[in-house]
Amino acid sequence: MTQPILTLNDHRPMPQLGLGVWQMPEGRTAEAVGEALRTGYRLIDGAAMYGNEAGMGQAVRASGLPRDEVFVTSKLWNDQQGRDRTLRAFDATMQRLGLDHLDLYLIHWPCPDRGLYVETWKTLIELRDAGRVRSIGVANFLPPHLIRLIDETGVAPALNQIELHPGFNQADLRAENRRLGIVTQSWAPLGRGDDLAAAPIRRIAERLEATPAQVVLAWHLAHGLSAIPKSQDPGRQRENFGALQVTLSDDDMAAIDSLDTGRRTGPDPASFNG
Repeated sequence: MTQPILTLNDHRPMPQLGLGVWQMPEGRTAEAVGEALRTGYRLIDGAAMYGNEAGMGQAVRASGLPRDEVFVTSKLWNDQQGRDRTLRAFDATMQRLGLDHLDLYLIHWPCPDRGLYVETWKTLIELRDAGRVRSIGVANFLPPHLIRLIDETGVAPALNQIELHPGFNQADLRAENRRLGIVTQSWAPLGRGDDLAAAPIRRIAERLEATPAQVVLAWHLAHGLSAIPKSQDPGRQRENFGALQVTLSDDDMAAIDSLDTGRRTGPDPASFNG
């Protein structure tokens, strides 16, 4: 199955649909990521905080795929912000992954009260310019954080990974990302499962002979978003990957858009400093 590709603002290609590894036990991660790669996934999204980078790297190395065919993301955790700590944290991530390069490195949260995200962003620019990571971005950044980064460095993040699902569709933040030339990537794209029971989604799924999860993921893809559903179950991974074959009508898209309630399931980036 052909993977749709998004082009980042640094002109690098990134597969649109990926696998997230949040909450995967370290001992299961290599197996789960390996299965996903066999299914056809080519984007794997991890983070230092998830505690399973070693398993991610093991699976990529063991896959037999050319390294440039797998897009690997990791993230800097909050207590490692600041230039020196960021450099050490990046080295530790690369040692755990055991890979020769990282495709995308993200600041996990802005943590505005720490006051370090601009300094940290400048350090990511250094790492990119040194060739140690190919693309750099952020996660959970709000428009004021993004604009400050751009104003103070002249460099826009390639990607902003945010909580986004039908119940919390973040239309305004999506529009701001788009205005700034930043790809939006959805974490918790299925609303932690809560959105799947919505009547419009179930009706669309029945009509298209698809699953509710496939319908929701197809909605993300049709909006031009990258989505990284997490699953360590091979059958669920294949089901999610099947969303690439689901085509929604304009009416379907509008029906799913209408499900937005502003229901955030994770922390608020304006105040989270954990």
